[in-house]
Amino acid sequence: MSFSSDEVNFLVYRYLQESGFQHSAYTFGIESHISQTNINGALVPPAALLSILQKGLQYTEAEISIGEDGTEQRLVESLSLIDAVMPDVVAAKQNQQNQQKQAVKNETVEANGEEAVVASTQNECMDVDQSIEIPPTKATALRGHESEVFICAWNPTRDLLASGSGDSTARIWDMSDNAATKDRAQLILRHCIRKGDSEVPSNKDVTSLDWNCDGSLLATGSYDGYARIWNTSGMLASTLGQHKGPIFALKWNKKGNYILSAGVDKTTIIWDAASGQCTQQFSFHSAPALDVDWQTNTSFASCSTDQCIHVCKLSMDRPIKSFQGHTNEVNAIKWDPQGNLLASCSDDMTLKIWSMKQDNCVHDLQAHSKEIYTIKWSPTGPGTQNPNMNLILASASFDSTVRLWDVERGACMHTLTKHTEPVYSVAFSPDGKFLASGSFDKCVHIWSTQSGQLVHSYKGTGGIFEVCWNSRGDKVGASASDGSVFVLDLRKL
Repeated sequence: MSFSSDEVNFLVYRYLQESGFQHSAYTFGIESHISQTNINGALVPPAALLSILQKGLQYTEAEISIGEDGTEQRLVESLSLIDAVMPDVVAAKQNQQNQQKQAVKNETVEANGEEAVVASTQNECMDVDQSIEIPPTKATALRGHESEVFICAWNPTRDLLASGSGDSTARIWDMSDNAATKDRAQLILRHCIRKGDSEVPSNKDVTSLDWNCDGSLLATGSYDGYARIWNTSGMLASTLGQHKGPIFALKWNKKGNYILSAGVDKTTIIWDAASGQCTQQFSFHSAPALDVDWQTNTSFASCSTDQCIHVCKLSMDRPIKSFQGHTNEVNAIKWDPQGNLLASCSDDMTLKIWSMKQDNCVHDLQAHSKEIYTIKWSPTGPGTQNPNMNLILASASFDSTVRLWDVERGACMHTLTKHTEPVYSVAFSPDGKFLASGSFDKCVHIWSTQSGQLVHSYKGTGGIFEVCWNSRGDKVGASASDGSVFVLDLRKL
């Protein structure tokens, strides 16, 4: 087996993408000239780099565990990846094996017994109860994308599901009951750029998408640096070009007259949706802006790899508030339904709650053991359809857990532990009674927010990047690393 530096670079690039380090992946891709290689990314399976590393580790372990007489011995303890590339450690392990051959044989008998008990216990924990597992008849797989599908979002008024992919397209799927079911019709929204007199595919990932409030328009953001507005027929209505480099996040305001975007160029932009023109560009971050969220129709918050959060307002030339306290990049921010509290999550493994009334955070929530990728508020409290339910915040982490927080007390209500890989997405049902979570273990889990119990589960064919509920709360959409999109019908379950 041989490999080129281009192949190694591509696997590292893909690993960064799959790990959620989108801006790092972009920078590495530019420096290593990924776009100039002839590698077909659609043919490379998810987690390819980790798979190769794991096989190399297993080979090294096997090499150590073969005795001088050719018989296999049990390795006393598994090698770490760093151990495996250190010759002294490998040699020491080999000597240890040879010296303790007979003892290891005896230990093997005991260990096998213990392993059986452990495996049995794990299976009891991880096997989903048959009544919880969503049957295949209630899942619709949507095929068409040729690369990872990073995002998906339901239209707020109709059962149209939008998805965005690394194949430089977004797609709109009609999931209404009266739509033709055979090979679900899909509208393909091709993201093209002009070269000379012709339009050519941008070959860049679609990184973000958002429907406007009445579901008449879909906005998309792309690594090609352009935001675009499409109608429900899949026609391009407007192209918004002001960012210099990839767009990482994009949101409509509630009124539907402005779109907000965040980019690798360290800026955030408010766009006039009707004209497609840049209304105001904000340049307060010192590093790529990763996420944005509207507080009102004219004010918003932004976060960045610079560890800072700024609250800005249209027509104001300085932030009206800045929050500092995170010690690593801030991945996501979300205002509560009333726009009073701002939640933020970070690679520093903390979740923080901020108020415009004070400079320091209201709560500093420390419980996760790895990076927190995203957060969502429950649709509860005054002015929502659930005015009497307590406000809940959900956090999803690379530590494979989801946590539900009582924000008023600043306490963790439930830790949801059924996932076995990083959790990339969480979404509350419209009534706030359920939470869907999607992980790279290929599973979508649906939980009761009151009890924290798992109520439904489904295993797809690829790592889950995004989960979302339709407006009635009876369907969950999910998008995956293998190019698939699927819809779970929760009616009559």
